[in-house]
Amino acid sequence: MPPLSALRAFSVFAVVGNVSHAGAELNVSHAAISQQIRSLETHLGVALVHREGRALQLTEAGRHLAQALEAGFDTIRSGVQDVSTRESARPLHISCTPMFALNWLMPRLQSFRGAHPEVDLLLNPTADVVPLGPGQADLAIRYGTGDWAGCDSDLLFASPNVVVAAPSLLQGRKVVTPRDLIGLPKIEELGTTEVSDWFNKHGVDEPDLDRGGRMHLPGNLLIEATLSGQGIAVKVEAFAARYIADGRLVELFRDREDCGYYIVHKRGVLRPAAKAFVTWLRREKCSSHDAT
Repeated sequence: MPPLSALRAFSVFAVVGNVSHAGAELNVSHAAISQQIRSLETHLGVALVHREGRALQLTEAGRHLAQALEAGFDTIRSGVQDVSTRESARPLHISCTPMFALNWLMPRLQSFRGAHPEVDLLLNPTADVVPLGPGQADLAIRYGTGDWAGCDSDLLFASPNVVVAAPSLLQGRKVVTPRDLIGLPKIEELGTTEVSDWFNKHGVDEPDLDRGGRMHLPGNLLIEATLSGQGIAVKVEAFAARYIADGRLVELFRDREDCGYYIVHKRGVLRPAAKAFVTWLRREKCSSHDAT
């Protein structure tokens, strides 16, 4: 196949009938259009235009190719418009953890809905790292350090992990190191390994970790189970702060300070609905310290 740029230049010339007008249409010089037509003739081995003075007229082969190209580019335009229309009509797909949805997003979401009633939302609360991109999730709110391959990330708010438990579970137990928690039950959000990861990182291996048992719960049930003394949990500090402040939970350990919730999306241009949501999220940064 000849270069698409040459085919496009010839097709536009065939429609407007003038190299200067064709150049203006494609935002190039008339000389560039002439060069593209010559290179196309060389590639095909056939004359596409009659050169009589300064005027260019299509040959029979040129008219035949122009008709085929017009039909082909019309098909391309129609396909692009169809895909673009369907993509813009697709609900805005947001992925986040159940804990984030419950504690941060849902209490604020009405302000976005009020500002953008035309945007349909599909909110997917899951602990899984879902694929991002066209036809998949548009945006994700992920907890970590912001380093997800192939994605752009923007810090929404920083908050470390904390290990917490209800006073009724500890019953006055002295806790100095993570190993002092061996034998107590642990609670973990369904689909995550945050408790196991934290204890493993701090020198408590699986056999010791299993003593006391573990329970896996959806994120919206985890906090209630922790408050009722059913186990130790690892939580984002912002979502545990009020319970620690009123004494219903005890903060036992605090993890790295450079973690937080990030707005994450595939590199490239966002569609308008996703841009609007990102803009809204950034405006909400100012109230992130009230995340609880």
